[in-house]
Amino acid sequence: MKRILCISTGGTFNKVYNPIKGLLEIDRDSRALDEINRKWQSNLEWISIIGKDSLEMTWNDREVLLATIAQSTHHAIMIIHGTDTMELTAAYLADANLQQSIVLAGAMVPYSIDPVEASVNLGAAYGYLQATKEPGISIAMNGIILPYDRLTKDREAGRFDVRNEQLTPGPSLKV
Repeated sequence: MKRILCISTGGTFNKVYNPIKGLLEIDRDSRALDEINRKWQSNLEWISIIGKDSLEMTWNDREVLLATIAQSTHHAIMIIHGTDTMELTAAYLADANLQQSIVLAGAMVPYSIDPVEASVNLGAAYGYLQATKEPGISIAMNGIILPYDRLTKDREAGRFDVRNEQLTPGPSLKV
């Protein structure tokens, strides 16, 4: 199995409910990743940096992410990132001409509220990185893994779709 590094930057994926404040807050310790790692028994290597909602991320934060990737000895890297600026960060990383295979994944619903979507997106990114040998920046969201410039967040539908194409459901099965 390939060594894969998972870098957690925060985002909805890592939000947890704070009952004192009555708010969803970023878990900077990424306990969701720790729990997933235990359940998968994958020995996934992961680190948590930045710890912000993606709308609060700055260019300095993206520089920290880029420096973390550049210093890594891993060829395959997953990034847990908030969905609102995921495309912006992906384009920034693509401009750096990195030689790693990198997949950004996130969640529209926090893992702490419903772990299904977050787990599926992370699992898709993990599987893709196990299979690919090509460097590049991709996004794994809503059952789709494509180069970063082919996927976009459809804010009205609340999901990621293929850029300039609408996904259409397959034929229905009649029983």
